Amino acid sequence: MFQLEKFSLKDKVSAEEWQVRVDLAACYRLVAEHRWGDLIYTHISARVPNTDHYLVNAFGLTFDEVTASNLVKVDLHGNILDGSPYTINPAGFTIHSAIHEVRHDAQCVIHLHTKATIGVATVRGGLKPWSQYAMFSLASLSYHGYEGLAVNAEEKQRLQSDLGSTNHMLLHNHGGLTLGPTVGDAFMRFYDLQRACEIQMDLLQSGQPVIEIPQEIVDGIQQQANVVHSGETGGQKAWPAMLRRVYKLDPSFCE
Repeated sequence: MFQLEKFSLKDKVSAEEWQVRVDLAACYRLVAEHRWGDLIYTHISARVPNTDHYLVNAFGLTFDEVTASNLVKVDLHGNILDGSPYTINPAGFTIHSAIHEVRHDAQCVIHLHTKATIGVATVRGGLKPWSQYAMFSLASLSYHGYEGLAVNAEEKQRLQSDLGSTNHMLLHNHGGLTLGPTVGDAFMRFYDLQRACEIQMDLLQSGQPVIEIPQEIVDGIQQQANVVHSGETGGQKAWPAMLRRVYKLDPSFCE
């Protein structure tokens, strides 16, 4: 039986690493609160500042059990560092390592298997510009074809190529992915992608005709989205409020 060990790393790591641990643990709790998780599967990873080391969830924990201290530190190959008592899901870290390897601007990568993102990633045509939420994602969106479990080096290269410089990805028949320069940015980008996909699936299921937005307006909003939904007016602005929410839900995440 998997035992949940309780210990604190707060005074054993740098202040910078501890803050990333707190933010990442909070992100896991928010994903659990929104019911975007997948039992003990899927992952959110974050780079430890000024290193090539990464934090990811321990394999066997549900997202509402993740804390700042039980996050596991690994290198790009998934090797566990600093003597953590936990293991990780090596196959699950493959996608994250592929992205961290080439996107040095991304501190955080979120990859989840939500019904909405799987649905939109699986229908022909992908994400449609049918809501304002979609505009935020469409401004920087890519797609990656399904090749089975992402465990081989060749697919990693294709994933990297498909992602390019975008910050949102839909993986056909698989799910959604976002990345950002902070945990907060990556979370808010996934929030927008998830909302856009939920709205699209609801509209498709309604069977009612959709009011199409003229392309010139779509183009204009996408340009605005690149500015308005980044930096201080995007994840970094919203993240303190998200942290307050998690503290209210269960402050044990920061232990």
